[in-house]
Amino acid sequence: MRKVEAAQYHRLLRGDPVAPCVDQPRDLPELGLADVDRAVGPDCNAPGPIDGCELRHLHPRGRTQSSVISRDQAGLWGPNEFSTGAAWVDYDRDGKLDLVVANYVQWSEQTDLYCTLDGSHKSYCTPESYKGTSARLWHNLGNGKFEDATQKAGLYDPTSKGLGVAILDYNNDGWPDILIANDTQSNKLYLNKKNGAFEERAVSAGIAFSEDGIARAGMGVDAADYDRSGSASLVITNFSNQMLSLYHNEGNGLFVDEAPRSEVGRATLVTLGFGCFFFDYDNDGWQDIFVADGHIEDQIETVQKRVSYAEPPHLFRNLGNGKFEEVTTKVGSAFAAPKVARGAAYADINNDGALDVLMMTNGGAAHLYLNQGGTNQSLRIKLVGTKSNRDGIGAVVRVSAGADKQWLTMKTGSSYLSQSELVLTFGMGSKTKADTVEIDWPNGQVDKLSNVATGQTVTIQEAKGQIAARPYGKK
Repeated sequence: MRKVEAAQYHRLLRGDPVAPCVDQPRDLPELGLADVDRAVGPDCNAPGPIDGCELRHLHPRGRTQSSVISRDQAGLWGPNEFSTGAAWVDYDRDGKLDLVVANYVQWSEQTDLYCTLDGSHKSYCTPESYKGTSARLWHNLGNGKFEDATQKAGLYDPTSKGLGVAILDYNNDGWPDILIANDTQSNKLYLNKKNGAFEERAVSAGIAFSEDGIARAGMGVDAADYDRSGSASLVITNFSNQMLSLYHNEGNGLFVDEAPRSEVGRATLVTLGFGCFFFDYDNDGWQDIFVADGHIEDQIETVQKRVSYAEPPHLFRNLGNGKFEEVTTKVGSAFAAPKVARGAAYADINNDGALDVLMMTNGGAAHLYLNQGGTNQSLRIKLVGTKSNRDGIGAVVRVSAGADKQWLTMKTGSSYLSQSELVLTFGMGSKTKADTVEIDWPNGQVDKLSNVATGQTVTIQEAKGQIAARPYGKK
């Protein structure tokens, strides 16, 4: 990593709850990582040409060694599609990771349409100008083979124009459900029926349309329990003049959009959001919200004076009472600078216990922001599955410290065409230990640890317990 000069760091002032960030430009690819064949190393699905994507097997003998598994070999062959977001999920809980892929519209260079904003320059046509295409669900048969289970599982919908994919258990029945954010079409929420099939519930759940019944331009998406209600709520980014969606899970199968009544909605009304996620950037134990912004039209200011092409991101600090405050300008001028951002992900890249942020820009460099942390403690959990998938994807980890109780799900997907790290970070505030750490594995196994110190990354193996611990600051 490029060295950051000392003068570039913004130090945290005592008593200031906002942890500043430092920018480090990077040119990095976007990948989705998971071990699909229970080998020693993870595999990845990487964006390929317009007619498909690649599945790469990463060999255990070296991080630089990999081989492309053809779509024919893996059974992933199908119609040419404009694929976008994707997520690994063991939807039938057989221990093997399946793959859900969102597809956008029926488009090709040959069928491209000419549209213009000002009558003289070519611009993007709205998605309404093109026909939609269904998402795909690839069922893992084992031995590196997949089958197309889209129709059999009830996900086939040729009207969809999907971008973001999130995995969540919205009704708390222990089975993963699928959310697809659609652009100018209604969002889709697929309830897992526990028999290899799904039922679409977005309309009845209240997340298909805006409050006034309009299908918005859904882009990025994520799910988390931001108010410790015990149920996963949703954030979905939308087009400019539509504001972000913040769907609170009421716990009865219904969601209510809190954005129009909150600072989250007011602050995002004119910006165009792409990547987004919940994460605890200040380690106070409450899930905050990050949104990467940037318009698609470089001439948008000529026709909409309040909207700009490059836009600042949004960082909303969770106040712990169901409310958020925007703190974007408080974490550093480089972080708050306008960008034409698209993908976004988080990870603790320097092992200091504070989550860093990576933003991709359209036609430009990647930007990596180092979280300078503060005085709050954190505990990080890495999982190793045995009967369940190797990465523990789908496992729910619950951490208790006194009266504070949190839970997170190990998952892939979310945000916009991005993948965050497969380690769970729990902000612990001033607490120096967790009273209990409980892991509910996808196959039903439950493991429990007691009196776990903060300030470290703990590796937990299914049915065995803690097998490793790495203190912060250690390489």
